[in-house]
Amino acid sequence: MPASSYSTSRTTQTPPAPVVEVSVPEALRMPRVEALFARHRHTYWPKLQRRARIWLLEKRLMPADKIDAYADTLRYTDLVAGYYVGAPDDVVAAIADFSTWFFVWDDRHDRDAVHGRTASWRALADRLHTALDDPEPHQAHREPLVAAFAECVVRMCSYLGPAWNARFARHFHAVIEAYDQEFANRRTGTVPTVEEYIALRRHTFGHHVWLDLLELAADRELPESLRTHPEYRRAGLASQDFSAWYNDLCSLPKEIAGDEVHNLGICLIQHEGISLEEAVVEVRGRAASRITEFLEAESELLRMAEESEDGTREGAALAAGLRMCLFNMRNWFSSVYWFHHESGRYRVDTWDDRSTPPYVSDPAGEA
Repeated sequence: MPASSYSTSRTTQTPPAPVVEVSVPEALRMPRVEALFARHRHTYWPKLQRRARIWLLEKRLMPADKIDAYADTLRYTDLVAGYYVGAPDDVVAAIADFSTWFFVWDDRHDRDAVHGRTASWRALADRLHTALDDPEPHQAHREPLVAAFAECVVRMCSYLGPAWNARFARHFHAVIEAYDQEFANRRTGTVPTVEEYIALRRHTFGHHVWLDLLELAADRELPESLRTHPEYRRAGLASQDFSAWYNDLCSLPKEIAGDEVHNLGICLIQHEGISLEEAVVEVRGRAASRITEFLEAESELLRMAEESEDGTREGAALAAGLRMCLFNMRNWFSSVYWFHHESGRYRVDTWDDRSTPPYVSDPAGEA
């Protein structure tokens, strides 16, 4: 899509990120992403990289030695710097901290499941539900994951008002509940069917949450009539499904090694009786199909944005908000794609123990 399609959006003030040569295995290549989705990064990106190390240490989310060894190579802030281009600096910083927290929480969930720390996981999930409803007093909680989460919620919920805050909380409660379902599945060795997995994945990946945060980046809440419009929902779902399924494709070796059951490829192998090689081709094809879905919806939404510009201030604001949210939906494709080939999070072949990521702390016993 040419940049002129988004010409009224402040996002076009940010030049594309410089091209860096990254080796992409042929089985994981997406030529249409490389050709059609230019990579952009927020201008605050270099500072996000530096401050992430400080935040992880201050919030006690990773030990100092793990931060020194792995924080830079994990490149967590690269994702948000590419997702929410054009956001105010303080907003993108808050979202980046939340995204970093999400990765650390995901690792804790994995380790609790591996070691059968049921009481630890249940207590953490309950505390997160409580902190989501009343984050202010939980910023000093003794559990680092609860305190850091509460701080992120306080910051992100200070911009758009009660309606957006309630919607965000509702959507993240569903994420916690979906993680709880995944925990139960892993403890029982239950591999969900493909359709069950796709529905669950849309919650554990946080589809609705990341789409809510598009509005935070755009500094305006979109009207419900637009958020629920079929084409807007179609574009958002396409960008998120692509991201989740491409993640599944790239993390498949890591998750097979770690006895994970929640991966589209694993579900296809289990329930459709196909080989690993066939599953890779199928997941890649499903992810690629989301590109077409997005491009079709994008064209319609850009037409709607143009029609909204009726000479009124409200019409101009609506068009600008829609264009910025759509621009950043588009940026998910390139940001997710390149992140998976630059981050050390998926380089399972370089680990001493393929079943245990070296960047996590993994104490035994109940926490």
